[in-house]
Amino acid sequence: MPPDKGQIAKLLAAAQRNITDAQLAALSAENRFDAAYKAIMQLAMVALNANGYRTLTSKPGHHQTAIQTLPLTVGLPMSQVIVLDALRKQRNLSDYSGDLVPESAAAACLAAAQHLLRHVQTWLNNHP
Repeated sequence: MPPDKGQIAKLLAAAQRNITDAQLAALSAENRFDAAYKAIMQLAMVALNANGYRTLTSKPGHHQTAIQTLPLTVGLPMSQVIVLDALRKQRNLSDYSGDLVPESAAAACLAAAQHLLRHVQTWLNNHP
């Protein structure tokens, strides 16, 4: 399917809002982590959409698929994919087991989201 520029723009704006929210000190580490992780997923969906793909969000594993395709869709280095996948696993522990999110994980997730935003924006600028 051809890339949907409107959808890409909406997802980029949503990711930027979530990154802003992830920086709000008044929020718990868990909620800051969740906002940053949501931005990561939105950016991964941008990368897929910009290349004419999308995942079925109704199927299990779509988060993992979206993250693991980033080297193919936007040339993200594998070292960054490993970090993002570890954050995905942390998110699963938090969401499904009730594990607490440490401040360090919230900060790492925010940093990863900010890095991915810059990377995706650069890729989009070079691939109109």
